[in-house]
Amino acid sequence: MALHGSLQTMSVPDLLQFLAVGRKTGLLNFTHGKVVKGIYFEEGVIVGSSTNDPREYFGQMLIHYGKITEEQLQAGMEAQRKDAPSREDNQMQESAQNHQVPERRRLGQVLVDSGVLTKAEVVEVLEIRTLDIIYDLFIWKAGTFEFTSAGPLPPDFTRVRVEPNRVIMEGVYRSDEMARYKTLIPSDRTLMELGAGWTSSIGLGKNTRQLLYFLEKRMSVAEISYNLHSSTFEVYGQLYELVQKGLARVSGELPETIERAPFIDTSAETPEDMVAIASRELDRGNSSKALSLIQAVLEQQPNNGAAQALLAKAERKFIERMYQDFSPAGVPKIVISTEELGQKEIGPQEGFMLSRINGEWDLQSILSICPFREADSLRMIKNLLDKGIIGF
Repeated sequence: MALHGSLQTMSVPDLLQFLAVGRKTGLLNFTHGKVVKGIYFEEGVIVGSSTNDPREYFGQMLIHYGKITEEQLQAGMEAQRKDAPSREDNQMQESAQNHQVPERRRLGQVLVDSGVLTKAEVVEVLEIRTLDIIYDLFIWKAGTFEFTSAGPLPPDFTRVRVEPNRVIMEGVYRSDEMARYKTLIPSDRTLMELGAGWTSSIGLGKNTRQLLYFLEKRMSVAEISYNLHSSTFEVYGQLYELVQKGLARVSGELPETIERAPFIDTSAETPEDMVAIASRELDRGNSSKALSLIQAVLEQQPNNGAAQALLAKAERKFIERMYQDFSPAGVPKIVISTEELGQKEIGPQEGFMLSRINGEWDLQSILSICPFREADSLRMIKNLLDKGIIGF
């Protein structure tokens, strides 16, 4: 059975209820721009999820819920990398008929094997992650979906059990709550600061004090979410409460800018033209320019199928190109003074990246703990190199 369409024609609650009542088994994928989320069903019950949004990666969720530290996540990701053979080994094994390429252990299994987590803790956070991924879908204003019947899940897949009706009720509630939060905090570009009612003598918990620390630095909602490794919904809820108590206030909003390469062909008037140019640039080896064009299209048309189809190929080529310029094992260092750094134009994502560059961790280690897509992270690294802020 195949089912596909737009969220404007069939809502998330209707989809979940339809699959639950029909006791369907398969994968329900949602796409909006760069983001793809998947929900796995068995006999109408939700048993797992997938996402390419780094903020919803399992490791980020473990950090947010206090199960592991960034250092433990980095160590776990390093153990995963050691599980996988090198590219040359893969090519040799793929050419041999009687060999199978070893697969990486899942992060949860790595952390259980190393004694950092128990199996019960892994299942607990996987269920929370599945719920958060689905709840976020209720906030989407646009997107496409596709349900396909699937074969058996991989043997190492850790199942959860979530009843769709439970998700529907909570998801509708969160959608309503998010609309309420946005009456005070319009977008994730909103800049926040400490309110006039703030005083250090107020008795507050650790989490709230951490949030107030970020407010003191006048961070945007997006920056706060990155640093807390938290969902946007949770951050909005916490900030909304602080604003109502007078402990925080809105101080402005960052401009809606799109990071694009300066060589975008502005003569292309339609998204179709831009996708065609991006495809040609990719064939010529200009992956950076192709990515910029694709991103521009997806900003205009988040559900543009041609741009979405080209995105994965462009990101893969861009990543390969970047690793030719700097090694994953290279150790980046900040090469300018704090005073000079304060005079540079640095976006919220670049700021998070810089805060993790400590002169000890290699590039792979830094990327493994960042809540950003690998291609986006590498583009930031390149920008920071080009600005003379970091070096290897």
